[in-house]
This record gives sequence, C-alpha cells and structure tokens, in this order.
Amino acid sequence: MARSRSSSPRGPSQRQLRVGELVRRQLTDILIRGDLHDPALAGASVIVSEAQASTDLKTVTAYISVLGGKDESAVLKALKSHSKSLRHEVMNGLSLKFAPALVFELDKSFDRMDETRRMFSDPHVAQDLTSGSE
Repeated sequence: MARSRSSSPRGPSQRQLRVGELVRRQLTDILIRGDLHDPALAGASVIVSEAQASTDLKTVTAYISVLGGKDESAVLKALKSHSKSLRHEVMNGLSLKFAPALVFELDKSFDRMDETRRMFSDPHVAQDLTSGSE
C-alpha cells in the first residue's frame, strides 16, 4: 500500500525504506512479546503498519493502529512515554551506526479509506460517476 507521507518529492531512498522496515519489524516483535509492562498496553493489540525513516536516518516515525477497541490515545501516550526504552530494544536487534529516535503516530489511512468508500457509495456521487462514463 503506497503512502504519500514522504517529505521528499522523489520519495524515500532505498536506505530509508530499509531502515524503516527493519525498525517496524523490531517494534512489532517487541510489542508481540509484551516486553513493555504498561497498564495502557495490557490486552491491546497494537499493529505497527509502517515506519518511515527521516532523510538523515536520525528519526523513525512509526504509524500504529490499535485493534480491539482499546483507547488509542492512551496506547499512543504509553508508547511515547516508553520511546527511549523502545529505542534501546530496537537497536539491540539491529546493526545500525546510530540509534534513531522513535516517534509514534496513529495510522489514519484506514479511516481515510472508509471515508472514501462511503463517499463513492453516496447516490449523488454514484450518479455522477455513471453519467460521466457514458
């Protein structure tokens, strides 16, 4: 699934993509194992859908989704408060020269897809789409 979150007009470099994917996998493994002991994360299924490295590779933004109806804002706050320990854990499994700072944001791409789907199912929009193709 392509995204347009990159600040560069050409898109991210291969190195940025590689670092982002490595960090995403490490974060996913840490969250699956339950290495973070925080009440806000207890029983929450957190998915790291994407991790994007900055152009200088000093910051990685992890986009997360929370399944199961848990409070997203509490989970996000917990992840942000544990970002330094998560940074250390992520670096234990990677062989990077520098440890990138971790920034967490909620992934809103699924919400945008649902809104687009609702918009296309609107009778007025559907009418315009069918009349334009004739």
